[in-house]
Amino acid sequence: QVQLVESGGGLVQAGGSLRLSCAASGSIDSIAVMGWYRQAPGKQRELVAHITSGGTTTYKDSAKGRFTISRDNAKNTVYLQINSLKPEDTAVYICYARVRVVVRYDDYWGQGTQVTVSS
Repeated sequence: QVQLVESGGGLVQAGGSLRLSCAASGSIDSIAVMGWYRQAPGKQRELVAHITSGGTTTYKDSAKGRFTISRDNAKNTVYLQINSLKPEDTAVYICYARVRVVVRYDDYWGQGTQVTVSS
């Protein structure tokens, strides 16, 4: 089994910054992709960004410029730096990982960390 534990969320004023972290642990040979999704109240879960083990990144169009995803492969950890936060960024941010064990790939999700941006 694999566990993903997020941290770094909180309450911040508009214009502020946050850095989210997500550490994966458990039975892991490698992690092909790590990423962040978010879900705001009453809305569907949406991709924010993801990053491959080789460092290739993909961002939701609206996240380009203010969001930066990075990862430390040695620590099985992914980060999301969010700058110039806006009230519409308020959501639960959920970590995702596609984990390889031998020849099998499985998807795992964290519990989420709340980000609340006040105006």
